[in-house]
Parts: sequence; structure tokens; C-alpha cells
Amino acid sequence: MKKVILKLSAPWSTAKEYAVEALMHGINAFYTPPEIVDKVKSLGSVEVLSEGGGADIVVKAFDDRVQPEEGVIYRVKVTRKEDEEKVYSLAKAGAPAVIVEAEDWKIIPLENIIASIHKTNTELYAEAESVDEARTLLQTLELGVDAVIYEPKSTGEVAELAKLVQSKDVMPLTAAEVINVKEVGMGDRVCVDTCSILEVGEGMLVGSQAKGLFLVHSETLETEFTSPRPFRVNAGPVHSYTLSPNGKTMYLSELKAGDTVLTVNYKGAVREAVVGRVKIERRPLILVEAEKDGEVFKVILQNAETVALVGENGEALSVSRLKKGDKVLVYLSHKGRHFGKSVEETIIER
Repeated sequence: MKKVILKLSAPWSTAKEYAVEALMHGINAFYTPPEIVDKVKSLGSVEVLSEGGGADIVVKAFDDRVQPEEGVIYRVKVTRKEDEEKVYSLAKAGAPAVIVEAEDWKIIPLENIIASIHKTNTELYAEAESVDEARTLLQTLELGVDAVIYEPKSTGEVAELAKLVQSKDVMPLTAAEVINVKEVGMGDRVCVDTCSILEVGEGMLVGSQAKGLFLVHSETLETEFTSPRPFRVNAGPVHSYTLSPNGKTMYLSELKAGDTVLTVNYKGAVREAVVGRVKIERRPLILVEAEKDGEVFKVILQNAETVALVGENGEALSVSRLKKGDKVLVYLSHKGRHFGKSVEETIIER
């Protein structure tokens, strides 16, 4: 998920006002001078970037005469083609992120920088001079930068910035045809109770293969057996994958209270939800196999009336009544996963 990093400067009275406003709007990452790092940290659970002062993440100006330090984020001022190469060299060296500065983004081809490092594990941060510029930076080349750094001129701008990264990401979902439904016995399944009210047509992406995740419907609908529990997704067995906000896969067995998961609706709109509780219980299971463009994808779920996949129009399709020929929504990724992170390699999962 993309994020906003709020740049703060002295005096503290002004910086504090902006920081408090940011926290109210869900922005909790700050880039500050060393002298106010501790004051920003005192406001709550935050991530602070700074050149010193006990920051969570240390930032340094890049000097190509010095070997990059592990875990340090470097700033690179891009004014010419050679500076783009500095960004790429840091990415190849394994830098967690690079902050790119430019006097005029209309002149500097950000697309080149994004394209050069988007297949690496390095995140790209860019400094913006206005809210409109921040919006452009987040959307460039569809991929956009991973984060924008902006020093607000008013509290109103803080609210505008927050809107740029709230529910803006869209995941491309496609319909796959069910080709097999089969009871497979008992297993340990995971119920994820979130701290959010989910909507009809919204749920979590879950699957047995990282390259094909099924949209599992939340328990937002009333049935003859139970009342709605719109905060819950009966997600599947402990082995199953789901997606975290940073794009990595996680096993359902790893989730716990306080974690953050992605929820997605049938149109592909993404938001984050905090996990409030995870329940693991032994239940009867059912295997669903669906095919798209000659590839078969699988998910195992609890065999229950209240557990459903999502149809093309957002309708809940109960697994207990699912049949061959039904169309269900899936998210397809043809990249492999290494420790949950998307990588360009061949991995076969059956």
C-alpha cells in the first residue's frame, strides 16, 4: 500500500499541530529534524525518519564514494541522467528505500526511475512540492512511487494528503470458472474478526497458491442459521495464503490481533483492516478448484452455509451450494513468492 510521509520542521508548536492532525487522519510516518524526533515519538505509535536523534529509520545523503550502510535510507538529488544511476545502484545494493528529490518533476523522467527499480525490493520515496504533485507522483506509470514526502502548509493539506492513499488502490480481479467442488475432511480453519464493518461484496483474498487467490466473502449477510457478523471473514485453513498491505503473502496461521490485513470488494477496491481476533477451530473442509485461461487455482474453505466466495456482480456464492460452471472472482499473480515477497521466478504450487 502507498503511504504519505509528513515532513515536519521547527518550531515544534507548528510541527505538533500538523502531526496531531496527521494522526487523526491515519498518517503515522514523519520525516523530521533530529531535535524533534523524541517529541514526535511521544505523540503515539509512529514511524520517524531523520538524520539522527534516535529515529526509527536513519536517512543520509548519498555519497557514491562511500559504501552504502545496511538499513539506511539514502537521499538522492536527481538533476541529470547520472543521478538516476545512483538510485538504481542503491536498489541493487539492497537499500530498503531511496528518497528522490528533484527541483522540477516535469523535467526529471520519474517513469525511468520507477521502471528501473520496480522489480527490486527497494521502495521509492519522492518529495513533492504540492498536494497535486503528490497525487501525480503516486500515479506515475500506474505503479507510482511507494511513498510521497510532503511538508504541509496548512492542516487542510494534511487531510487532502490522507485522501490520496485511502481506498485508492485497485486490484484487478477476474472471473474464474469452478471446475470441481469436493469435500476433503476435517482441518483447522481460521476466522478473522476485523475491527472494521465490511460491506456486501467485500472480503479477503485467500488461496492455496500465491499466484491465484480467491475473494472470500465476509459474513455480512443474514442466513437462516446465523445473524450477520459484518466484521468477520471465515477465511480458510491455517495453510492458506492471504495478502498483507505491503503486498506480501502471509499464512492465515500467522495472523494475530493487531495485525493489518487487506480487504477487497468485488470491484477491486482495496482497504486495510486491523485484526481484532483470530479464531482457529477444527471444522469440515471443502476444496474448490477454478480454471482461468487453462490454469487451475485452488482454495480450501470450511464447508458451511455461511462461507461464500464472491461472484462477478458481488453476490455471495455459498460453498455449500457451489457447482461446476459457477464464476467466482480471483486475483491472479504470475510472480513467484520468496518469504512471501513477490519475485520473478518459477515456483510450482499444486
